[in-house]
Amino acid sequence: MQIEPDAQTALRERSRAVWDAEAVRDDLRAYVVEHLGDATAVLVVDETGFLKKGVKSVGVQRQYSGTAGRIENCQIGVFLAYASPRGRAFLDRALYLPQTWAANDARRAEAGVPANVVFRTKPELAQAMLAQALTADMPFAWVTGDEVYGGDRRLRLWLEEQHLAHLLAVKATEPLWASTERGPAQVAAADLVAGLPAAAWVTLSAGDGAKGPRVYDWAWAPIRPLREPGQGYWLLARRSLSDATELAYYVGYGPEETPLTELVRVAGTRWAIETCFEEAKGEVGLDESEVRRWDGWHRHVTLCLLAHAVLAVTRAAAVKKGAATIR
Repeated sequence: MQIEPDAQTALRERSRAVWDAEAVRDDLRAYVVEHLGDATAVLVVDETGFLKKGVKSVGVQRQYSGTAGRIENCQIGVFLAYASPRGRAFLDRALYLPQTWAANDARRAEAGVPANVVFRTKPELAQAMLAQALTADMPFAWVTGDEVYGGDRRLRLWLEEQHLAHLLAVKATEPLWASTERGPAQVAAADLVAGLPAAAWVTLSAGDGAKGPRVYDWAWAPIRPLREPGQGYWLLARRSLSDATELAYYVGYGPEETPLTELVRVAGTRWAIETCFEEAKGEVGLDESEVRRWDGWHRHVTLCLLAHAVLAVTRAAAVKKGAATIR
């Protein structure tokens, strides 16, 4: 990408300015909740890649990028988004620092990585952002994420300890406690679903997508037979209408009376963060930073998330005004 002289000057000035990216992140979170807050909202965790050349940009290495769909030289950022009936926007971000970086004092010093920053997995970064969201006392009903987060049992246990309802994707091989003919035992998610009767499957929409309603077959089964009264634990399965061999699996926890339609709604809401990534990269330059240091990455990304939130709030206000005019 060719950067114009004025843009280069702006980047230099931003790197020299004295301001706290974490404080701006707090302002971002408060702004999103003020304008888009809703008690039924879903917090969505996911990561995205930032393709880079060279080895100097903080956190860069050859690693898998879902953005590219393959192993690339890139940085990885973990993000937390807020999806409510009023709109969708980001709340937080964290740069993933690989172990090779975390253990290299020379690279850390050159990139300005703070001394208190240690290696943390992507689920650990997600947990830290969720903990921050809890301290902000924001309204939401569920937490969701893909297999990277659903496959981490420590994250799932932490969410239960915080009494946070969640629905997280897991692999077909994920072992889950369930009732069997021989009593409680661990069974792979795919095996549990394979044992469900044909009548267990129902066709439901998981919300509208770019091409209309996302309609799939869905089935669910209770798990964790030794659960506490009032608590619900489920395995949710999604099956393609056109290919019965194409399945996805989710582990859920929440109030025992939760209906299937609510779990399907939450599963569909996970795609909201993909839309946010696409918008932020296409409209506010999320993936166009020309910085190498730790503080530079967090400043650039935070300002981009704030700009994206302004657009989301403006869009929500316009939709609300349009709906009022029609009435």
